[in-house]
Amino acid sequence: MYRLEYPWLLTLLPLPLIVYWLLPPYKEEQDSLRLTFFNYITSAIGVTPEPGAVIPKTNWLQKILAPVWWCLILLALARPQFVEPPIQKIQPGRDLMLALDISQSMETPDFHTPDGKRMRRVDAVKQVVSQFISRRKNDRIGLIVFGQAAYPVVPFTLDHDACLKILSQTDAGMAGPQTMIGDAIGLAIKQFDNSEAKQRVLILLTDGNDTGSRVPPRKAAEIAGQKGITIHVVGLGDPRATGEDKVDYATLGAIAKATGGQVFHGENRTELGKAYDTLDKITLQNFKTLSYQPKRELFMVPLGAALALLVGYHVLMLLINILLRIFSGRRQIEDEATSDVFKVHV
Repeated sequence: MYRLEYPWLLTLLPLPLIVYWLLPPYKEEQDSLRLTFFNYITSAIGVTPEPGAVIPKTNWLQKILAPVWWCLILLALARPQFVEPPIQKIQPGRDLMLALDISQSMETPDFHTPDGKRMRRVDAVKQVVSQFISRRKNDRIGLIVFGQAAYPVVPFTLDHDACLKILSQTDAGMAGPQTMIGDAIGLAIKQFDNSEAKQRVLILLTDGNDTGSRVPPRKAAEIAGQKGITIHVVGLGDPRATGEDKVDYATLGAIAKATGGQVFHGENRTELGKAYDTLDKITLQNFKTLSYQPKRELFMVPLGAALALLVGYHVLMLLINILLRIFSGRRQIEDEATSDVFKVHV
């Protein structure tokens, strides 16, 4: 779509006509006779010189091109533009961090596929989390994995394909055999320090209990709550289990409560899928669509056309003058030759 940035400038189009009608013609004073003793002569003969003027005349080509030049210059000043179709840009309103437990216990093959085959916990988690990430197209997503230590493997990004690729390369035991829940929450808090999103959510998934974090999980959750971070917790495994395989739902519940989050049970693949479906519903996608229309300036087109016409006019006038001089020179030579012949005959 074409448009003018300053269309009101086109109201100046009749300005030259108004000036032509209202102002007197331009006059250029010029002596009709150049004499060093002009005043003495006029005094001697008793003549008082009158002021005179020479009104410059224009040719027909100037009369045609002058309005064209004026229109082109005004058009250039009005800044013609080509406005391209709008570009839609999505500005995410939420930063979503996933903290996944990849301790050695995630190797346990106690989950089942839809056809009844056994599968490892970590494989089931990666399938469900991948589906969850694919649905969150307008959120910035980050990924933390933890075991004996916590590691940020994906910063907050809208490049979900990269996040999914790194998730697929993650495996149980890569971060050590133990489970440091408090350290994972602490690392997530640091990741959120550079976040400007209004809503900040951490989804924590673990299948065990904390085994000696430098920051206790409950204390880390309190700090997260103070910074406006909501933590939703997904627990894996049988809550009736004993020993190190037992999920500490009491601590997980305290973590979620301190930040206004919820606790979900993922005892099997079906329950895990339901947990993330619920998380997808309660963490509604929050984003703002920005529209931007690129503009291409076109003022150089009428300005270039005016300049080309001006240069072309002067070149044409120069050529005409050269031709006239050549023609006048030849005619003078012919006249002189004719005069010489006449003298000879006489």
